[in-house]
Amino acid sequence: MDKKITQPILSVVIPVYGSALILPELVRQLQDAAIAQLKLEEQQFEAILVDDCGPGDSWSVLRKLAEQNDFVKVVGLRKNAGQHNAIMAGLSYAQGKVVVMMDDDLQHSPYDIPALYTKVLEGYDVCYASFINRRHAIWKILGSKFNDRVAQFLLKKPKGLYLSPFKAISGGVRDELVKHQGPYVYLDGLILTVTARITSVFVEHHARYEGEGNYGLKRSLSLWLKMATNFSIAPLRLASFLGIAFSAAGFFLAAVFIVQKLLDNQVPAGWTSLMVIVLIMGGIQLLAIGAIGEYVGRIFLSISNRPQYVIAQTLNVTDTKNQK
Repeated sequence: MDKKITQPILSVVIPVYGSALILPELVRQLQDAAIAQLKLEEQQFEAILVDDCGPGDSWSVLRKLAEQNDFVKVVGLRKNAGQHNAIMAGLSYAQGKVVVMMDDDLQHSPYDIPALYTKVLEGYDVCYASFINRRHAIWKILGSKFNDRVAQFLLKKPKGLYLSPFKAISGGVRDELVKHQGPYVYLDGLILTVTARITSVFVEHHARYEGEGNYGLKRSLSLWLKMATNFSIAPLRLASFLGIAFSAAGFFLAAVFIVQKLLDNQVPAGWTSLMVIVLIMGGIQLLAIGAIGEYVGRIFLSISNRPQYVIAQTLNVTDTKNQK
């Protein structure tokens, strides 16, 4: 049965995926950080844990934690929605004046929440955690640097700002984020369109408490595509520019071959040059069609009202007015 609680000051939203063995320690540290460090009453903070249908029996652990702790609110999804969509589900229930988003593997320490929380209370809309020593695989670090450059171009991201998954936002920003109805969610892109009052603090990046990370190359590429196509038409423009450039190159080469043939009748019809031209033009056409198809597909899914997430059940949750 849902339990009535006082509206909290701090909400912590965490997507849960394959971390059943970590959850008890995560909740303990969250409670310690809120009560011991921030001096909040238990009724003044909430931890919203969103079960994203990952491997393992996370739900039974979450149910037990919710029974033992009133501040633990659990949102169970019917199927895997992805990290950012799961966070949107949690945000729809978050009631705090400050909302913190973090991962479930304790690489983001709950004891760093006060540093983010304080910056938002100082008047910033958003505070990102910038990690001193990232404990990620090399490909993730390199990919993050590439993503950083692309985000500066596509999203006008401030130079030097690391778009960390560990961040705090004001309640006002939360209200704007949950207005987004599209099925493809990229939270940092939404944040950058909502506010420019953004800062960051340096924190430690810790080793995963247990097991291995779940965010592989496929999910990273999917997230990058959301950023590239949801908030910019740059890929379409790039395809157009490449099409123009290579078409011009094709016409130039055709003119060169015609002149060569007129000046030297011994020049045979070049199979190699023909194949090069066909392959270049075919490649550019496929690139352009792929970019256009990506946009058309997203438009189709958006107008078909595909949900961001589907909620199966909740624990310790009383406010359902924002549920989608």
